[in-house]
Amino acid sequence: MKSITIKDNLKTKSLWSSVLKYATLVVVGLIVLVPFAWMISTSLKSEAEALYVPPLLVPSTPQFSNYTSALTMAPFLRYFLNTLIVAACVIVGSTIVTVLAAYAFAWMDFPGRDILFFFILGSMMIPQEMLIITNFMTIANLGWMNSYQALIFPYLVNAFNIFLLRQNMMQIPRDLFTAARIDGLSHFRFLRKVVIPITKPTILTSLILSMIWVWNIFAWPNLVTTKDSLRLVSNGLTNSFTTSTGQIQYELQMAAATMVTLPLIALFLCLRKQIFSGMKIGGIKG
Repeated sequence: MKSITIKDNLKTKSLWSSVLKYATLVVVGLIVLVPFAWMISTSLKSEAEALYVPPLLVPSTPQFSNYTSALTMAPFLRYFLNTLIVAACVIVGSTIVTVLAAYAFAWMDFPGRDILFFFILGSMMIPQEMLIITNFMTIANLGWMNSYQALIFPYLVNAFNIFLLRQNMMQIPRDLFTAARIDGLSHFRFLRKVVIPITKPTILTSLILSMIWVWNIFAWPNLVTTKDSLRLVSNGLTNSFTTSTGQIQYELQMAAATMVTLPLIALFLCLRKQIFSGMKIGGIKG
């Protein structure tokens, strides 16, 4: 009887622990979803409803025309094209840099390798805002203001992606590298034939993270571009929906924000397994 009572108590504790865990997850999930729900709700309101106090949670009549108005009032397609160009260039360039750097830190022996990797890890703890002035002066001295180079080159090196991929590469058995070198494979052929196929999930994860990073940048494009034709969706839509009297049309702004956000959400939902798999694989070995 006593053993049965102990088992029942353990089951009860386990049940309450599971209930508490899932309840916490539900609450956190709802808190995260509130801004997205408010964004979509506001995008469907009329101009009067968007300014109503206290705010309305649900519009009385959904205004789907806000989306077409947002597309016509601002050069949305131009901003979207600029973002795609910058994102594509950053993804390709950053992936090449990440793969080569991670391979060098994982498989090549050269003086100061560990110290250099330590500094790369240290750069992850430096807020990006502290580097804006230095990066701005560099871009200005190179004459790259109001150009795609200014939007692309500062994001070609991602310390976190290098760290993640390097950890994944270090899990490959050293015997493979020794056998490849005995067979006469160069570093580049070993990277192309062996390392890249094995670490493909982590490479895909770093690629997706780079795209999300570029899609969300705001301060830097706002600083190095003054031409409207070079703005990205993140900063181009900020001041695009203001009337002649200075009043912000929040319903149109939220409609544009929804159209910008949905592609990222769709990308994450489609590739979430690859993202989690790549981060899990890359984080196993310290």
